[in-house]
Amino acid sequence: MLPKLNGIDHIHLNVPNKSKAADWYKEILGLSVDQQYDNWNTNKGPLMLKNDDDNIHLALFESDNFTPTDALALNASGKDFLLWKQHLQQHNLLNRYSDHQLSLSLYFNDPFGHQHEITTKETDYVRTKLNEQ
Repeated sequence: MLPKLNGIDHIHLNVPNKSKAADWYKEILGLSVDQQYDNWNTNKGPLMLKNDDDNIHLALFESDNFTPTDALALNASGKDFLLWKQHLQQHNLLNRYSDHQLSLSLYFNDPFGHQHEITTKETDYVRTKLNEQ
C-alpha cells in the first residue's frame, strides 16, 4: 500500500515579472502574497501567493523563457461559479464556458499565457440559474 498524500501543496508558474503577476492574481483571483515566505522571494526563488482560505498556493518564479501552462483548474461552488463567470466577463477575460456534462468550466488566460479554469460539479444548480437569466 502506498503512503497517503494530503493534497497539492503549491503550483509553480513561471512569469516574466513576479510583481506584475502578483498584482494580476490579486485583482483577478484574490490571491495575496504569503508573507511567511517573504525570504524565499529572491532572484531565483518564488514569490508565494495564497487565497484567503489558505488552501490554494501559487509559487511565482521569474523567467523570460518559459512555456505557459495548458490549464490550472480551480474548483468553486455552483453559486461562486456564477459569480466568477460575471467577474471574468466584467474583466473581458472569459475565453470559453464549457458544459462537460459532469462539470462546468470557465476558461481564461493570465497576461503571461497561462490558461486557467474554474470548474464546478454543481451542474444542476448552475444550469437552472443560467436558464432563469
